[in-house]
Amino acid sequence: MSLFHLAINVTDLDEARAFYGGLLGCTEGRVMDTWVDFNFFGHQLSLHLGEPFKTARTGKVAGALVPMPHLGVVLPMDEWQAMADRLTKAGVDFVLPPSRRFEGQPGEQSTMFFYDPCGNPIEIKGVENMDEVFAA
Repeated sequence: MSLFHLAINVTDLDEARAFYGGLLGCTEGRVMDTWVDFNFFGHQLSLHLGEPFKTARTGKVAGALVPMPHLGVVLPMDEWQAMADRLTKAGVDFVLPPSRRFEGQPGEQSTMFFYDPCGNPIEIKGVENMDEVFAA
């Protein structure tokens, strides 16, 4: 199994650490003065001090314009629901609130879009069957 590595900029490491580690539940790895690594659901996400990448709401998902580019993860449905509940309870301002799409079709999924505190857009998807993630 291969892991992806993504390095993005954040404007405040302490705020980002509280968000990714505290709210999203990602395990923190190596920490330096200007960056921190996280286990982002089994993948390596490195957060470096700097200006976040420019995004625009040009992607169309479930009838809403969502930020592009964005990072994300696909979770089993029970983990997705727990995350949706945790983010909702925390008062996260969703770009696209937790919702279901492609009901009854191959690739049926739940999704939600939001920003981290530094302005990086994130999508979290949930599926009942991981074997259907690439279903057409």
